[in-house]
Amino acid sequence: MVPAGVLHILEKARCMSDSFARYVMLKKQSKLTRLSAANGPLDLQGNIGFVGLGRMGMAMAANLAASGAQVTAYVRRADQMNRLQALHLKPTTDFTELFRCDLVISMVSDDGAAQEIVLGHEDNNLAGLAKGLMPGAIHLSMSTISTATASQLASEHTRYGQGYVAAPVFGNPTAAKARELFIVAAGAPADIQRCRPLFSQIGQQTFVIGTNPADANLFKLLGNMMTATALEALGEVAAVIRKRGLDPKLFVDLMTNTFYGGRVHKIYGNKIASQSYEGGFVMPLALKDVRLALAEAEKAGAPTPSLGVVRDRMITGISRGYAEFDWTALGLVAAEESGIGPPPSVPAK
Repeated sequence: MVPAGVLHILEKARCMSDSFARYVMLKKQSKLTRLSAANGPLDLQGNIGFVGLGRMGMAMAANLAASGAQVTAYVRRADQMNRLQALHLKPTTDFTELFRCDLVISMVSDDGAAQEIVLGHEDNNLAGLAKGLMPGAIHLSMSTISTATASQLASEHTRYGQGYVAAPVFGNPTAAKARELFIVAAGAPADIQRCRPLFSQIGQQTFVIGTNPADANLFKLLGNMMTATALEALGEVAAVIRKRGLDPKLFVDLMTNTFYGGRVHKIYGNKIASQSYEGGFVMPLALKDVRLALAEAEKAGAPTPSLGVVRDRMITGISRGYAEFDWTALGLVAAEESGIGPPPSVPAK
């Protein structure tokens, strides 16, 4: 016969064993739930992070918040917090708060900034998104960067079990505010599918071009190349017309209602004709994209002489003090090179 004291000890041990088994089972269920949530479709109620709150990024983040998304917005300076809160964003100066997000959107200005937020910064002991995000999370990169950097970032996220979607956009801050951007996306099909609810709140149309994220950035750079060369041509033509004493608005109206009815010629043609160069896509950022496009062309062994002309014109414009002007200021440079003085709206050099 087993003593009562021993029976009590054995019963207690059995209960502890059952409790531990239930604890392990609940932990497994919790982990499975998290994995299922990470791999299922994202809705606007998910936890979204945003880094890169310039004019474009601010408009995009505000639209997501207005659509009901919970957006954690990272900023470097605390004096921006009130402005972000007024847009119903959740501001933070702590980059690590983004690590809790299921998806992080980045909209930064260049390759260096994109690399820093993903790879981290050793000098500041700052971990990047790759090391910080949970497995199954997605980094949605909407920045215009080189294909080499896009491939590097995609590889780093893959290493840590995360998704990476490249989705640069065509459009300016005004279009971003009005949700009229065109999105060029590439990445794993499942990752793109999870991003679609966000795309619909940011832009008017999404073009999925494949599974290699770098290809989306190549298309964006080449698209900007076409726009830049079109602006240069419009500027040169406007200069010829002005030199002949005619109004370039009449020419732009003729061409945009016949053979050149696209958005670039209509919107930017009217800006060049009216000599309106303020705001928009400023010259230094446009020059950055032109240089990236030239590098891609050189890598492919495909000469792009027209883009070389645009690069030199932009350098000229910036050297003359037009760095804060929209890239339609290519028209201003063309006019000056033709001996036409700047309009009254442009300060004298």
